[in-house]
Amino acid sequence: MITDNESTVILIVDDDDLVLKTLNVLISALGYQCLLAGDGLEAVEVLKEKRCDLILTDVLMPNMDGLELLAYVSENFPKIDVIVATGFSERASYADVIKAGAIDFIKKPIDQAELEAKLARAMRERKMVSELEQLSLSDSLTSIYNRRAFDKYFVHEVERAFRQDYQLFLAILDIDNFKEYNDKLGHPEGDKVLVSLGEILVECTRQNVDMAFRLGGDEFAVLLPQTSANQATEIVQRILLRFIEANYGKTTLSIGIVSCDRNPELELEVDIVRMKARADKTMYEAKSNGKSCVICRL
Repeated sequence: MITDNESTVILIVDDDDLVLKTLNVLISALGYQCLLAGDGLEAVEVLKEKRCDLILTDVLMPNMDGLELLAYVSENFPKIDVIVATGFSERASYADVIKAGAIDFIKKPIDQAELEAKLARAMRERKMVSELEQLSLSDSLTSIYNRRAFDKYFVHEVERAFRQDYQLFLAILDIDNFKEYNDKLGHPEGDKVLVSLGEILVECTRQNVDMAFRLGGDEFAVLLPQTSANQATEIVQRILLRFIEANYGKTTLSIGIVSCDRNPELELEVDIVRMKARADKTMYEAKSNGKSCVICRL
């Protein structure tokens, strides 16, 4: 039993009930979780309800065949990989299915060893892509999310908060007097301040709920979903207090918090720009009010 595979979900799609059951036994024996569908339309319904990492699909099926399913998945679930299985008499070639978006191709009747090897390779490649994506979204100095991640996740969180009808707050943080500290003590000491703030953000926010980002230079951000204005302010004030206690000379934090209420009359991109501008403006308001403070605007 390959226990490393236990979190991987594979959807098997075939209109032959015996083949479907046989593949279910073979793939389950390798440690993967299996979902089953008798044709492309059934597979689409499964995908709407269940999480899936990879699809192993036959080509010739009623209602929606394998290539039609592949086209649907490529358009609607681009992060799900697809392996296409075809009989020797079928016309779909390796080139056809790869060009259509599949990651691999396997001939029927399926050989168990070949299937195991192809699934293992697909999982290695998914892991590698995931690790590279995580690296591309992480700040190399502080190890928290970077600006690219912020631009990606902020849109997602705004849409989800609007769809599920809960409050979302954005806090923008800027380190006061950081340039003077950096110039006086040198970049290595300045980097220590940035790393420390990154650690404080992680420690003071809710694990698997809030998200902390380094936007660049000495500017940071925190996304606070499913919280009230008072709760968001308490979290951010805790960050400010912890940073002051760390005692990096005259450095402090100016923090602006704004509610991110979606305006459905605006296009999403325009609304996102509006929200970011409000947060920046509120942060600069905190700076102009003497620094080392938190201002929240609903």
